Amino acid sequence: MSRWTPGDQAIDTASMLRVNQAGEYGATRIYAGQLAVLGRGTAASHLVARMASQEQRHLDRFNTLMAERRVRPTLLQPLWSIAGFALGAATALLSEKAAMACTEAVETEIDRHYADQLVELGDSDPILSADILDFQAEELEHRDTAREHGAAEAAGYPLLTAVIRAGCRAAITVSKRI
Repeated sequence: MSRWTPGDQAIDTASMLRVNQAGEYGATRIYAGQLAVLGRGTAASHLVARMASQEQRHLDRFNTLMAERRVRPTLLQPLWSIAGFALGAATALLSEKAAMACTEAVETEIDRHYADQLVELGDSDPILSADILDFQAEELEHRDTAREHGAAEAAGYPLLTAVIRAGCRAAITVSKRI
C-alpha cells in the first residue's frame, strides 16, 4: 500500500467516518427491529443479540473517532433509525430465515465497502485502518453465521437480498455527504 504524495487526491477520512458510523448505527437499528419481533430466548434471537452487541461496539468506536476528529454525523440519522428498525422488523416478521437473509445481504455490502475503504486508506491512517479491518472481520462472521442459519432458504431470497443490497449501496452513497 502506498502513501499519499503531492498530486494525489486527498483521502476523505471524515466522509469515511460519517458513513461508517451511519452504517453501524443502521445495523444496531436493524437488529433492534429483529429482536422486537423475534423476542428473547430463541436460537435466532441469541444470534441476533450477539451480533447486535458487536455492532454496538463498532458504533461506539466510530462515535469516539468522530468526536476526537470533530466529524459531524450524517443528517440522515433519523431516517436510518426508522428505516433500519423497519427493515429488521419486516424481515423478522417474514421469518427467522428472512432475518438471516437480511443480515447476509447487509454484511456482504459492508464487507465490500470496508474493503474499498482499506484500499483507499492504504497506510495513511493506521488507527482507522485497524478499526475497519477488525470490524470487517466481525461483519464477515455475521454474514457467515447468517448463511449457516438458513439465509438462502428464505422465501424470495434472491429478490429480498438484491433489494436489501441495493438499499445498502444507496445508503452508503448518500451518507458520505449528507
